[in-house]
Parts: sequence; C-alpha cells; structure tokens
Amino acid sequence: MPRLTVLHCIPVLLTTLAQAGELTIQPKLFFTQQTFGATAIPAETTRIRLEPKAWADFEITHLATHGSKVAAGDVLIAFDTEDIDNKLTDANRALASSELTLAQTELDFANLTEATQLKLDALRRAARNAKEENQYFTATRRKANEEHVDHVLKRSKETLENQLEELRQLTKMYAADDLVEETEEIILTRQRDAVAHAEFSLRMEQLDHDRTLKVTLPREAETLAAGESESALALTKGEANLPRQIKLQKIQLEAAKTAFTRDKESLAKLETDRKLFEIKAPAAGWFYLGSFEDGRWSTGELLKALAVGGKAPLKRSFATFIPATAKLGLSAFVDEATARSLTPELKGNACLAGREDLEIPLKLAKIANTPEPDGRYRATLEVTWPATISITPGNTAEVSLVAYEKPDAIAVPTKALSFTPGGWSVEIKLADGKTERRPVKRGRANKDTSEILSGLEAGQVILTP
Repeated sequence: MPRLTVLHCIPVLLTTLAQAGELTIQPKLFFTQQTFGATAIPAETTRIRLEPKAWADFEITHLATHGSKVAAGDVLIAFDTEDIDNKLTDANRALASSELTLAQTELDFANLTEATQLKLDALRRAARNAKEENQYFTATRRKANEEHVDHVLKRSKETLENQLEELRQLTKMYAADDLVEETEEIILTRQRDAVAHAEFSLRMEQLDHDRTLKVTLPREAETLAAGESESALALTKGEANLPRQIKLQKIQLEAAKTAFTRDKESLAKLETDRKLFEIKAPAAGWFYLGSFEDGRWSTGELLKALAVGGKAPLKRSFATFIPATAKLGLSAFVDEATARSLTPELKGNACLAGREDLEIPLKLAKIANTPEPDGRYRATLEVTWPATISITPGNTAEVSLVAYEKPDAIAVPTKALSFTPGGWSVEIKLADGKTERRPVKRGRANKDTSEILSGLEAGQVILTP
C-alpha cells in the first residue's frame, strides 16, 4: 500500500519549469487526486411510509417541522380521523349483523336438514302404503268385496223367500179354520210386515250391490291406483328437490360465512389502519421530510403535498426519522472515470463550505462495482467529524481522495506528450543542443501531469509546448 498524504482543499503544484519551453526531469512526488461533492447520510434511518390495508385517505392535521429535533414519543405526523372513525362504527355494525345472519342461517340449515329427512321418510312411507293398499285391493279386497255384496244380496233373496214361504205356510194353515182368531191375524200381519221388510231390504241390497260393483269398487280402484302413482311421483320429486333445498341452504350458509369473514377482515384492516393515524418518534432524533434511500436524500414532488391539509402519499417513503445515535457518513455518486480510480480504504479529507480551515479526515469504505440507473457509481465514506462543529443529515461537503501516489516518480506535463502510431513520445533536448522524439510508456495522470514509467531518466531535458 503506497503512503497516503492528507490533502488540503487547495491542490499542490507538482512540477516547476526550469525555463519556458524546457523542463529538466527530476524524481518527485507524484499523485492523483479525486475531488467530488458528497452528502452527509445517516447510517441508521426509519423510513416513514403508509402501507394501509384498506384506507386510502390520509389528510394531514399535524406535521413536525422539517429537520427538527424530536424527543421520544413526540407526534411526528397526525391525520384526520373523523371519516375512518365513522367507517369503523359502520364496520362494527356490519360485523354484528353478519354474525347474527350467520347464526340464523346455521340454525335454518340444521333444521332444514333434519326436516328434510323426516319429509323424505314420510314420502317413502306414503308411497309404500299406497302401493301396498292398491296391490292388496287389486289382488284381494276387491274380489272379497264383490263376493261380500253378492253374498249379502243372496242372503237378502233367501231371507225374502223364507219370509214368503213362511207367510204362505201360515196363510194355508190358518185358512183351514173356518174362523180366524185374533191371535192368528196378528201373526199373519207380522209375517206380512216381515215379507215387506225383506222385499225392501232386497231392493236396497240390490241397489247397493249394483253400485258397489259398477261404481264404488271401480272408483276405489282408480283412487288407489292414482294414489299409488301420485305418492310415487311425490317421492321421486321429493328425493330430487329436498336435497337441492339443502344444497341451496348450504350455499346460503357458505355465503353467510364468507360475508362474516369478509366483514371481520374489513374491520380488522380498518382497526390496523387506524393505528397509522398518529406517527410518533420511537426515540430522540431528527425528523426530515423526504427520504434517505440508497445513499441519496430525495424529496421530489412530495414536499408540495406535505403540509397541513394535504394528503400523504401511500406505499412510498415521504419522511424519515433519524435516531440521535445514528452515525453520519458521507455518500457520493461519481462518474465512471473517478470510480475506476478509487479503491476501498483510500484516505483523504472533507471540506465544508465556509469552514475550509477544518481538516476532516475520512476513509473510502466502499465503491460500487455497478452503476446506478443514471450511470454514476455510489461511494460510501467513513468520516471522523470534529466535535467543534454540528453536522446534520443532508449537509454537503467536498471530498478529496489520494487515488495514487509515488514519491520518486518521473512525471512530465501532459501537454508535452504526443501520441503516434508507435505510442506515446516526448521531445528531448540532446547534449549538442539538438532535439529528438523519444518513445515513452505513460502511467497514471492527474489534471496537468502524467507519470512516465519508462523512456526518460532524471537529468534529461524535455521540450514543452
């Protein structure tokens, strides 16, 4: 590692002319210096950004002063809470309503499930009974009823015949007497009444017999057959529709569960967002508008909206809290040529405008290998700040680094070099006063001087334009 020299803000001239147009080569200290602007950036920051889950309107009602020192617990930013508080009230009511709806839907589903099974069982019993009744009527009871009415009619006929026969016998028996006694007349009258009743009963039984065979039994057959068909159809319909009702009720139950879950989530999101409406300092430190990101302090268009009555942006950093314990370093973005000449651990100075008398030592901690989107390379510097001056984030400084040095280098003014197809060359003065073009190998270069690695020796004289 070459020896590093601490630089002041005023550059040092490295060569002197022996006389105009001629330069005697002497080994001297040669170094290259890189100077660029840098910004004081804290090593530790807390970005302030709003990442709400549901709410989108954050109107600023309080805003700490940019760059102000704050104590732990101080309110940095506060927002208008009226609208979100009203929304929270509505969300709580909606959740209570959906919870009751869910409970009622669950009860309805349980009742419907149980009632559906009972209805299906009843339909199956009705279909079974109707089928059995029709089958029994067709196979047994119709014939038995026909036989029964036939038998009853036959008995009525037999009864009438018996009553008629008995009346004939009585009449014949009593006719043998010349004188009919009063008792015999009473018996004959009773028998004649019995015959009349038997005749009436036979006529009624005949009517009943005919209606039973021609009307009642055929109608009952139709009714039982229709009942069997209707109960079978009702069973088929019930087995198809009743499970559908359960499915529909289940869909309503799932919808009620979903609505309850969504209302619950919505309320939770609002309650979480409500906590964002007052942002406090977690510790003592500074409050800055804008953000320190990737070594830059940026504000852009944010500052126009960051005021009481304005709206805070969402999902992007718009302010920064810097703890009082955060160390301040310097961050710079240099061009490609400068970046190529720098390596970590290089040392140098920082100068503050207005306090050029202060020598602020620093060290290059890191230089990026790849450029930023703007083509510049980030340099991170560690600084030892003097206790006699207050440095705050965002302050700027001019950084000077010794990128290369050699204590006994051969160096010439860059303007003395010429480039030809054969390479670099200088014009030297010979002992006889004549001159010749001498090829040289060029090394590093600073603003006006170039190092010569070979081709020149101490004591030689070169010509300069």
